[in-house]
Amino acid sequence: MSAHCQLTGARPGFGNRISHSHRRTSRRFDPNIQRKRYWLPSEGRSVRLTLSARAIRTVDAIGVEATVARIRARGEKV
Repeated sequence: MSAHCQLTGARPGFGNRISHSHRRTSRRFDPNIQRKRYWLPSEGRSVRLTLSARAIRTVDAIGVEATVARIRARGEKV
């Protein structure tokens, strides 16, 4: 499963891990990605979305219908 949010588009960030001796090695900052299933009443079926924790709160605020509309407007298949 890729670390990519379908709603916000959040992807991993990259940076450096810095040791006590100040040596730098690459590291990756992954978003908090969850797979969540929602009931879509207009289509009479459930959809499984890959969302970040922040996007889950957005779905709770705007509703699942508006969320699916935003994802489809970007051209992603739901």
